[in-house]
Amino acid sequence: MKQFNEQYSDDDACLERIFKGRYPDGVFCPSCQRITKHYKRTGMKVYACEFCGHSISPTAGTIFHKSDTSLRSWFHAMFLMSTTRTGISAKQLERELGVTYKTAWRMFKEVRKLMTDNVNPLTGQVEVDETYVGGKPRRGDGKYHKRGRGTSKTPAVALVERHGNVRTRVVNSVDAKTLKAALRDNVSQDSCIMTDELNAYRPAVKGFKGGHLTVNHGLGEYSRDGVNTNTAESFFALLKRGVYGTFHSISKQHLHRYCDEFSFRWNNRDVTDGERTDAAIRSAEGKRLTYV
Repeated sequence: MKQFNEQYSDDDACLERIFKGRYPDGVFCPSCQRITKHYKRTGMKVYACEFCGHSISPTAGTIFHKSDTSLRSWFHAMFLMSTTRTGISAKQLERELGVTYKTAWRMFKEVRKLMTDNVNPLTGQVEVDETYVGGKPRRGDGKYHKRGRGTSKTPAVALVERHGNVRTRVVNSVDAKTLKAALRDNVSQDSCIMTDELNAYRPAVKGFKGGHLTVNHGLGEYSRDGVNTNTAESFFALLKRGVYGTFHSISKQHLHRYCDEFSFRWNNRDVTDGERTDAAIRSAEGKRLTYV
């Protein structure tokens, strides 16, 4: 936090960070028809050409554009989202920044939109598992049904590359068609797929050259000769700890954004808090999200 405060002490420091991030090789001035130096105009969020005065706004086309919230507050929100292991609630951000709850919620929503990674397909050994979030178990004959499958909760699928990144998909149901689409969109055809014994996985993984390996959780088997879904389950453990401990309740409409936030932190788990925050800021600059 001390390092963050020193680096982004005020709005001008944040604006300079955005300017340098979006224009690392200088700014092409359409009036001068060449790359020229641009200097910040006092009291404004724009930079002007040193020769003709043509102005550009570094925040144009970003989540900061036309926002009445200070850049320092935006950066602080991204810092907190990047560094807290199980997330931070909009209510807590309201207290941290001194903004309204509506503003805090909108800031989180906009930042989460940037945390989706759909660039490179997962490769190698890929674990696939599903979990169920929110809602309450259905009642039948005065009793609760079993946890997980067979509940009214929202299903989510995680695809985790061994020693690599994770992708999540919130789905309507866990069936062969849905699982096949998730695999096709996120995993290389050369990969080896590892799942539990759910029958829906068998037709879903057809065509993957690395094969399909399973463990039978129903028989108490959780790992066999390196075949398991423990990494995916570890990710779900973090997600649920945040959902029930920090956010308490998440609607199906917004669950995919929360999954993206947890995926972002997971995929940047081996870097420092500062590097993770920098990755979030880079995505907010309008560039493709990259993991460091």
